Amino acid sequence: QVQLVESGGGLVRPGGSLKLSCTASGNIPQIKTMDWYRRAPGKERELVASITARGATTYADSVTGRFLVSADTPRTALYLQMNNLRAEDTAVYYCHTKLFITADDIWGRGTQVIVSS
Repeated sequence: QVQLVESGGGLVRPGGSLKLSCTASGNIPQIKTMDWYRRAPGKERELVASITARGATTYADSVTGRFLVSADTPRTALYLQMNNLRAEDTAVYYCHTKLFITADDIWGRGTQVIVSS
């Protein structure tokens, strides 16, 4: 199996930056695409950014140009550099992957990001 643990959340002022990290352990070769999701208070979970095994990245429209997703190779860690943060970025951010062979969804416990003055 695989375990994911997020870190790096916190309180930041609008316009500020944070870098989230997600550390993976366990059966690392089963990890291909990795994603960041977020859930804001009272809202549905939202896909924020993804990175494939080959390094191709995709972003939600709301974060394009402000957030940058990256990952180590092999996939032992996933990162999310968040710049020019806005109040609407306030959410719990989750690391996710779908295992290659079993297609099991693996989630971390999340890290809280609060953007407030």
